[in-house]
Amino acid sequence: MNILILSLYHPELVRGGSQQIAYELFESLRGQENLNVTLLSAADSNAAALFKSGARITGFDNRPGEFLFLNDDYDYTWQKSSDPLLTEAYVEFLNLLKPDIIHFHHFIRFGVDFLTLTRKTLPRAKIILTCHEFLTICAAEGHMQRLNDGSLCTRPSAVRCHQCLPEKSPEHFFARRLWMQSHLSNVDVFTTPSQFMIDIFAKAGLPREKFHHIGNGLKPRAPKHQETPRPRNHFGFFGQMVDAKGLHILLDAVTILRAGNFENFKVEINGANLNFASPARRSRIETFLAAEAAREVQNVTVNGAYHPEDLASRMARIDWCVVPSIWRESFGLVISEAWTYGRPVIAANAGGPAERIRDNIDGLLFPLGDSRALADTIKRACTEPGLWDKLTAGITQPPDHNAMAEGFFELYRK
Repeated sequence: MNILILSLYHPELVRGGSQQIAYELFESLRGQENLNVTLLSAADSNAAALFKSGARITGFDNRPGEFLFLNDDYDYTWQKSSDPLLTEAYVEFLNLLKPDIIHFHHFIRFGVDFLTLTRKTLPRAKIILTCHEFLTICAAEGHMQRLNDGSLCTRPSAVRCHQCLPEKSPEHFFARRLWMQSHLSNVDVFTTPSQFMIDIFAKAGLPREKFHHIGNGLKPRAPKHQETPRPRNHFGFFGQMVDAKGLHILLDAVTILRAGNFENFKVEINGANLNFASPARRSRIETFLAAEAAREVQNVTVNGAYHPEDLASRMARIDWCVVPSIWRESFGLVISEAWTYGRPVIAANAGGPAERIRDNIDGLLFPLGDSRALADTIKRACTEPGLWDKLTAGITQPPDHNAMAEGFFELYRK
């Protein structure tokens, strides 16, 4: 079987959950007999040094089977590439490989229209699209969160989308829906990492019978370190410092706790990409962190960006992993990472985290976006005797990348 996996970025160049999952699937599959697996990862100006004059698709770092799709001209409004030479290069690449399976782990930086292009080029191939968010039905970065009031969106429509993005007319969103549907019709199988996503897509008009739930798997990490008795009052945030990840909710909770004269806790922030946050959110976080740095006694420290090999040491320093996202996380890869190291998770009660975490059994849930409720949960985590031990004992290790690969391979063979 000849398999082509398309990924939004390469995890060596840009960190992110969807590209990490795509790469770990690629690694797992290429180790199996009778499978020829190729990875094509998109690249943009963040990897400008890798762009060569006249090149559209190139090998990556002398790694067998790994290629980069060099696209620095992309239309995010219509989710399409604008360079016809990229289209020609992709068609040539398909005709050289002639894959039986083309698995899109995202269409960003390629274009949703590449689904149709793939079908026209290889009409007998099987096309699979893994949805890591709701970009196919939501123009607000695929988060299904209403920008006008911050509430979670239950259904897209031309008028409702216009209310979120008033600079675009309702007719624009009607046309966007037709554009998406025309290209998505070429997909044979959709997959989602969480079950709840299928219901949202089905309510938006996509065919439920084409959807399959396959949870994300992680490559096994280093074994858990030996625990020593200590107060369980260290909390960790892991991820991108962008609006949807809800770091501001955690920082607001810190402010609330200190206003109530409770300061016996520490928060460590692990992550980067604050530059991709909205200006207002970035200013709010930077103002908090500047004031924190000036305090004589600090509750919050920033550790910066990290790589998978850094997780063991960073998880060892904290007791609880906090996932304060303000949208329905499609899965929450950091939850798996925390559980791998025996760390219970405190998360907002929506989307993937709500589907995965058993409240008061292997983690704690709080109302999405409610910083006061998060503050109460943090205080409880610090002060309730035996809570950490009980939740840690309730953790079940998440599936690894091989289990995920087996799930996808079953779909490939059908």
